[in-house]
Amino acid sequence: MTSSLTYIDLFAGAGGLSEGFIQSDFRPIAHVEIDKAACLTLKTRLAFHYLKQNKQSESYISYLKGEIKRKDLYALIPDNTLSTVINAAIGKSNQFIFDKIDELTPTTQIDVIIGGPPCQAYSIVGRAPLKHKKNDERTTLYLEYGKFLNKYNPKIFVFENVPGILSSADGKHYKNLQNYYKSLGYEVEAKLLNAIDFGVIQNRKRVIIIGWKKELQLSYPDFICEQQRYTRDDIFSDLPEIAPGENNRFHQYAAIPNEYLLSKELRNGIDIVTQHITRPHNLRDLKIYELAIEKLAEGERLKHNQIPQEDRTQKNTTDFLDRFKVVGNEPHTMIAHIAKDGHHFIHPDKKQLRSISVREAARIQSFPDNYYFEGVKEDQYRTAAFRQIGNAVPPLMAIRIAEKIKEMLNGK
Repeated sequence: MTSSLTYIDLFAGAGGLSEGFIQSDFRPIAHVEIDKAACLTLKTRLAFHYLKQNKQSESYISYLKGEIKRKDLYALIPDNTLSTVINAAIGKSNQFIFDKIDELTPTTQIDVIIGGPPCQAYSIVGRAPLKHKKNDERTTLYLEYGKFLNKYNPKIFVFENVPGILSSADGKHYKNLQNYYKSLGYEVEAKLLNAIDFGVIQNRKRVIIIGWKKELQLSYPDFICEQQRYTRDDIFSDLPEIAPGENNRFHQYAAIPNEYLLSKELRNGIDIVTQHITRPHNLRDLKIYELAIEKLAEGERLKHNQIPQEDRTQKNTTDFLDRFKVVGNEPHTMIAHIAKDGHHFIHPDKKQLRSISVREAARIQSFPDNYYFEGVKEDQYRTAAFRQIGNAVPPLMAIRIAEKIKEMLNGK
């Protein structure tokens, strides 16, 4: 990570967007994130990149296998690498964040700012009817993002969010955002992109707003859509069978990697699979899961009103009829609700009868198998990992975005 191209990642989450920029040879100056578990994930990923660059990957593998503790892993990494992760709330802690970044790089030019504020306030998709707060402060976090643009004056910024940001409040929120960033000296354009067009096995549409300094006279990049389409079986084919609630530190792969896993580098050199763990389930849920798998085999989705009354977990049989959903062979969209329960992500194998594992969720989001998701407590990470994965930008998509930003900066 010695590139001359630099970036700051705001609302960094687990680092899906950042991963794309690191793999495209950008150097992170700071990652700012409010969630402590996500900050630990970011540190662990920075540890991976540092050790790989310094030909010490065996120490990272030792951590994945549980042979060394997290503190032992971090002790191998220079403090000026790990301290680039800033655990703070943007908006409430801006001056603290500015001071920390200035300490890290007092004279460094920031080329790019990336990130996307929490999207729930703009979202039109959910597992229950949304009850947005009036004047939800999350709809104005773009103002806080703008304060970083104003202070660090990057050449380009990338702002990621859900499609609803364009239509929320009859388009007022996006229009205000656009006008504000233009007042800071940027040309601003937004496009709706779908992760499936970047090799990710899910229909995940996101608005990618790109802004560039007016004097650069750039334009929004063109993305060539990937024509090859892959399926769920391309993700799950080499993973071993596990039972509900299984919590092994790591497993051996059950098969050699297929073309998708190799070409997209999800299988990337390590000989074990970690975080292939899943939730425990009660007998009632397992009965419903079995019914859902049987329905899918018949070519239809289980509706909530088709579940026997004695097995229903909710009385409402008119809203959200697809409460229980098997991951079919068509692209299955990852949603943040996976942190709450696995009912929308039932594994298709009736012999396993469970919701998908952390690793399977990560693969749907196109995270490579050596990406490790942390919890605040080292041995209790499952819920935190699902939350981080559900909210992430798919790295395969992020890589393509970063490559285009690099071309813009290099004048190609």
